[in-house]
Amino acid sequence: MLRDIWLVFCRSMLPVVRNPVAVVFGLAQPLLYLGLFGPLLGDTGWQWFVPGLLVQLALFGTAYAGFSLLPELRAGVMERLRVTPVSRVALLVGRVGKDMVLLVVQALLIVLAAMLFGFRASVGEIVLGLALVALLGIAIGSVSYAIALKVKLEYVFASVLSSTIVPLMLLSGVLLPMSNGPQWLYWLSRINPLAHVVDAERSIFTTGSVVLGLVSVTALVLVGVSYGVRTFNRESA
Repeated sequence: MLRDIWLVFCRSMLPVVRNPVAVVFGLAQPLLYLGLFGPLLGDTGWQWFVPGLLVQLALFGTAYAGFSLLPELRAGVMERLRVTPVSRVALLVGRVGKDMVLLVVQALLIVLAAMLFGFRASVGEIVLGLALVALLGIAIGSVSYAIALKVKLEYVFASVLSSTIVPLMLLSGVLLPMSNGPQWLYWLSRINPLAHVVDAERSIFTTGSVVLGLVSVTALVLVGVSYGVRTFNRESA
């Protein structure tokens, strides 16, 4: 299975290696927020804002990963892969691995760019922060591929994403602290597991507990990967 995962990973990475412009385009929105929205928070706001920006990058960067699967479905690539001995788990994990590597590279570039504005972090904090973002990317990417495999149409997939990703992001407190809103909105955000991941990401670069965030992201990974693997096995049967 490890060999199959590596083969799928390398195959998925080839378009990125040949045309790394995708990395640049993926950074466009976060850099825009960093340059135009971050300075409004003042000199002390970077430690709060940048971790949320990293979670936002993971959310949008991997949620749309399923789009890359749709052309292969139409071209019959998945049909041909089904008759090969390649593990069905590898078909998912190899793709998600590519997205995770791309996400970590982009997140690292965001952190380095943020340091030019005043963000401060040690090497250990950066490594832990990137690890948490990578785990979130694995969970969301797995679900993204599974949904794409089920709906098979771009306009349906886009509708599913637009109706779920934006509300989840807004209720996670990425851009504004949910404690500033009414109590009902704050408690509604507590139901969102992404809110606890955002809190944990911020705690890594400041002070605070990351336990609840780690529990939340671990649960998301287990649910996301399990759902993705089950979907790939069922659709490839």
